Amino acid sequence: MSATPIRLTFPGAQGAELAARLDLPTGPVRAYALFAHCFTCSKDLVAARRISEALTREGIGVLRFDFTGLGGSGGDFASTNFSSNVGDLLKAAAFLRANYEAPRLLIGHSLGGAAMLAVASEIPEAVAVATIGAPADAEHVVHNFRGDLETIRVQGEADVTLDGRSFTIRRQFLDDIAGHSVRGKVEHLKKALLVMHAPRDEIVGIDNATALFVAAKHPKSFVSLDTADHLLSNPADAIYAAGVIAAWAARYLASEASEAEEEASPGVLVSETGQGKFQAMVTSGAHRMLADEPEAVGGFDSGPSPYDYLSTALGACTVMTLRMYAERKGIAVDRISTRVYHAKVHADDCMECDEDLKGKGGRIDRFDRVLRIEGSLDAATRQRLQEIADKCPVHRTLEAGALVVTRLEEEEPVSATLQKLNPADRQR
Repeated sequence: MSATPIRLTFPGAQGAELAARLDLPTGPVRAYALFAHCFTCSKDLVAARRISEALTREGIGVLRFDFTGLGGSGGDFASTNFSSNVGDLLKAAAFLRANYEAPRLLIGHSLGGAAMLAVASEIPEAVAVATIGAPADAEHVVHNFRGDLETIRVQGEADVTLDGRSFTIRRQFLDDIAGHSVRGKVEHLKKALLVMHAPRDEIVGIDNATALFVAAKHPKSFVSLDTADHLLSNPADAIYAAGVIAAWAARYLASEASEAEEEASPGVLVSETGQGKFQAMVTSGAHRMLADEPEAVGGFDSGPSPYDYLSTALGACTVMTLRMYAERKGIAVDRISTRVYHAKVHADDCMECDEDLKGKGGRIDRFDRVLRIEGSLDAATRQRLQEIADKCPVHRTLEAGALVVTRLEEEEPVSATLQKLNPADRQR
């Protein structure tokens, strides 16, 4: 989730103030993305929120806003058209460019996807475009009010009902949208393209995805959204789409400068996200993860708990140690895995504890580790591997204990000794 949601406004193409939300990740921003919502929707649609959350977890800031006359934005929707939507997107990109950094990733849902494709060439910094349920031609949106088309053409406007809400559509909207060729823009996109579409989309048929994909040059990708509806109203579908976009975009947004900056920062950064009571963003080099607590204790259960991470460290270290030993000794092990359980138990009830631990009294931390070693190995070899598991560095740290020194950053910086250590030494 976003660590720092910022509500802001900026002037749109027709001069009205547009309501926007900038979702920023915890830690350094690797890149910025611009999101365009669907026709008559808003920036707060489930799909828009989920995609923003997924991207912020990858270190990407996301700007999403309401087009003129929609949501919290000012202006008259009846006076807007496809050209004004494109203009609003250019204004949004210019706002990011002037105040933060130009967007490198463009994402559009439905007609917002068509608008993104139409404007992408005018945002030179953008390197990748992702569309969700986008029509191959902007004029496709006209079918939403085909029963009122004659009235609009004869009388100049008509009130049409879309998703239970009434909107005024004027003839200028029809005239404007007929003059845009989205497929023509796609043919000369010169940016990576991801086309996402649901085969059962009843609003924008799957044939539109085919047309966009065929028109585009490589690199291009297509991902089916399976049983999702057009609006991705099922949160599970929105989460899936968000995860795919985040993973796909990562390779195009990587930069040598940001990677070098991350590698130069020692240690693991853990910062509150501002969402819920416990959720925190964990940043380690180029890796970003969430830490949280279960819902039962007031968390979102959006990531492993601190003790889950500790169990993860023990399990990962165990598997790696056994693999290194097996390769060094030429032992033919197919696959190694371990399941780690953590609990707090009374020292007096711990059958495996030595007298020193029992002497501490009270409750102690206990980690149960169950090894699974696949391969044709004899009993003696398996027993030896079990013994080696106890020699993994994290195991030794947990058993021996460790010194934890706490400082306030403004009082004393990270020690010069730590700064001089190479990355391998810092792990020891």
